Amino acid sequence: LKNPHRVVYSEITSQAVKAAIAHPRTLDQSLIAAGRARDCLDKLVGYKGSKHIVWRLNLGAKSMGRVQSATLHLLCVREKEIQAFKPQDYWSVWVEYQEGFKAFYRVKLNAKPGSKPAAASEAPDDATEGKEAQESDRVTSQAEADRLVAIARANPHQVVTVEGKVAQQAPPSPFITSSLQQAAGAKLRFSPDKTMKVAQALYEAGHITYMRTDSVSLAEPFCAAVRQYLEAHDPTNVPNKTTRHRAVKGAQEAHEAIRPTDVKRVPAQLQASADETKLYELIWNRAVASQCCSARLRKTRVVTKSGAVQWEANGQVVEFPGYTRYWNNLSADSQLPALQQGQPLTLKQAAADKKQTQPPPRYTEPKLVQLMERKGIGRPSTYAPTIKTLKEREYVQIEKGKLQPTVLGMGLDGALEKLLPELIQPEFTAQMEAALDTIAQGKQDWQGYLTAWHRAYFAPALEKAGQLLKTNSAQGVNVDGAQGSKKSTTRSPNANQLKPQATVTKTACPKCGEAMSKIPSKSKKLKANHFLKCGGAGCGTVMFWNPQGKQYEMPYAQRTPDPEAFTDVPCPVCGALLERY
Repeated sequence: LKNPHRVVYSEITSQAVKAAIAHPRTLDQSLIAAGRARDCLDKLVGYKGSKHIVWRLNLGAKSMGRVQSATLHLLCVREKEIQAFKPQDYWSVWVEYQEGFKAFYRVKLNAKPGSKPAAASEAPDDATEGKEAQESDRVTSQAEADRLVAIARANPHQVVTVEGKVAQQAPPSPFITSSLQQAAGAKLRFSPDKTMKVAQALYEAGHITYMRTDSVSLAEPFCAAVRQYLEAHDPTNVPNKTTRHRAVKGAQEAHEAIRPTDVKRVPAQLQASADETKLYELIWNRAVASQCCSARLRKTRVVTKSGAVQWEANGQVVEFPGYTRYWNNLSADSQLPALQQGQPLTLKQAAADKKQTQPPPRYTEPKLVQLMERKGIGRPSTYAPTIKTLKEREYVQIEKGKLQPTVLGMGLDGALEKLLPELIQPEFTAQMEAALDTIAQGKQDWQGYLTAWHRAYFAPALEKAGQLLKTNSAQGVNVDGAQGSKKSTTRSPNANQLKPQATVTKTACPKCGEAMSKIPSKSKKLKANHFLKCGGAGCGTVMFWNPQGKQYEMPYAQRTPDPEAFTDVPCPVCGALLERY
């Protein structure tokens, strides 16, 4: 094409497609360059790393990847934390009053009612399952817990302070790829891969906008349509002005947020499969909620005292539901009775619950997507395929709904941690993503970046890793870290099968004469369930079983050409004589 143009649309509707065709745009060479750089970078790491590092480990692992290996490392780091965790006993001390509420022991009171530690004050998490039970400040000994209970039972109780405030909870932003996968996983139990397949069907049917996006912005016509819908069906939920949501740091915003193409097409009217209807309902509710009024909450804190010990009770009541009519991400109401400062209270019960600290939980698939997004690993289009690849390669398995590294996955990560330590670090992968974003903005030459990255880091790193492998092989040292993962796979019935063992055969290597090893493989491309590989230092020759010739043969590319097999016909591309097969 002499003067190619591109038409861009985010939804497959007649109006959107016609408008895109009527206003084509020139090709963005910076975006094309970023795409080329990403493709080359992935192939450099995947092809070269797999061939020169992973295959030489003889673990049975098939591949590594720029995003794949960094994601696997996150899972393996968490698994090691779980294995190293040692539970500790603690006690939660509380009192219950005849007036109808429960209060918990506090060493030090927070400054404001309803306030929480910084880690707990973040926006509600779509992937969180249920809410955490209230607890007192942790008491680390039975004797101290008994002392506090005794004080509560021996001394009169009275109200010290009653504080209240009205808080506004802003509506959530409309879905982006990662938040859709998290919400669908938490509410519908969809895997990221299934979520994207169902969303693809909805998109192709013209029901939703493009589903691979990191933008939270919505088109002005859609915002206006939602406003009209609310004015007709929920007039008290119409905000004074159109709600705008802040973009996530590092977002490319090539497309708008995921939303219905027509807000008037309510979920009950959608003619689609059950899964499509469920996902559409999530998307419709979230998009409408994002344009509603904030929820208004009344938060109350009551501090009581018995002797020198203070107790705290927190309550929350929704005064105006706002957006929660469509997307409820608030905890249930916990209403405290009307109390006054100095009011005496009647103790009903005082006790201490013995508990144990819990290890950090394994990640569910939605939680892993959330972590990948926060760490800057991958992009919306790669979250689901990356997790799918980890499962297909048998690097991870699903255990009670959560991702658990297998022996094979732990072994591969342990080896890469020693051989290519920088490449599997999330920060290193995030830096590469940032560089690709710079290329997409036209601020950096893609070929120059790739060349510099390969020369300065990857080629020397591969060379160093190869030398380390060669040295360890000669000394009989194993570089994988699988020994640390026994605990993580004892419950798996296939644990012993996940790390194939190589056995030495009587077949001599056709190149160096060393004995070849039989490597088990589940590859569908092979005619047998194994292949042969030379164990000689620096050789690496492989042979595959040929059932027709009933013998092992080297790949065509590695064989010595047979002069009798040449024909008189030249290759139309390079001019060399063609061989007869």
